[in-house]
Amino acid sequence: MRRREFVGLVGGAAAWPLAARAQQPTMPVIGYLSIGSPRFDAARLSAFRQGLGETGYVEGRNLEGDYRSAESHNDQLAALAADLVRRPVSLIAAIGGLAPALAAKAATTTIPIVFTIPGDPVRQGLVERLNRPGGNVTGVSNLAGVVVPKQLEVLHETVPKAALIGLLVNPTNPSAEFYAKDTEVAASSIGQKVFVVKAASEGDIETAFATLAEQHADAILIPSDVLFNSVPEKLVTLASRHALPAIYAYSEFARAGGLMSYGVSFGEPFRQTGIYAGRILRGEKPADLPVIQVTKVELIVNLRTAKALGVTVPIPLLGRADEVIE
Repeated sequence: MRRREFVGLVGGAAAWPLAARAQQPTMPVIGYLSIGSPRFDAARLSAFRQGLGETGYVEGRNLEGDYRSAESHNDQLAALAADLVRRPVSLIAAIGGLAPALAAKAATTTIPIVFTIPGDPVRQGLVERLNRPGGNVTGVSNLAGVVVPKQLEVLHETVPKAALIGLLVNPTNPSAEFYAKDTEVAASSIGQKVFVVKAASEGDIETAFATLAEQHADAILIPSDVLFNSVPEKLVTLASRHALPAIYAYSEFARAGGLMSYGVSFGEPFRQTGIYAGRILRGEKPADLPVIQVTKVELIVNLRTAKALGVTVPIPLLGRADEVIE
């Protein structure tokens, strides 16, 4: 074989994969970016796929999914997001908190991104405006962070003599700073003090509770966080062991034996995000899709746990509860 023919053959072989990658995929691919674990994300993904199905997309039939999880290690999200961009995927679904959404946004300005986050996405730097987000990012705010001050009010109504309230946060979660600031402002308005304890891993959680015991905390507020949400039984057990009345973000905690929960439905925000993903795959632009704010919240009270803790839940609060576990 002459040298020119050989070089031409090698050059063609090298160019072929590039050309193949440049072609549009026959089936769109959603890259799922999560801080959680496959077990914990199962319910979220089920709700997300329900929303996708409402727009006509079903994984394995006319859609492919590529799931990447940081397994509660926020520092791995940037690399996972970059992998999805290099693939490339048709859309990134940042599920389970602010950290995946920020990592996805930092990784690409062209691939559409849909998120499900607690709190205010404008305040957190994800979008320019709620009604017209601009750029390549939109999604659903589930208000889990926004209701933290209200959770404190409900806890105060239940244990009015509590002087010191513990707040458990994950320091690797970008939302932790907002949680702490909002809780401290709300506490000062009702004459309570907040003591913030941190847990960046499951192993840190017991230490955090021991610290609260040393500080003689009277109750504890546990906001939404992927780490905390993945171990409800552990948190409920520790609250019981330390005799701490606790309020949580999701009903799963109250049903697992926690004193009470106040927050949005766990699945609905993810279904709405799935609908947005389907609409974008059909050609709509993220910049034109307003951020959805899920405003319906539910209060669940576990009277069995209240009795065990010696807590008398006020009748007006029971009257406002969406569910009372007896």
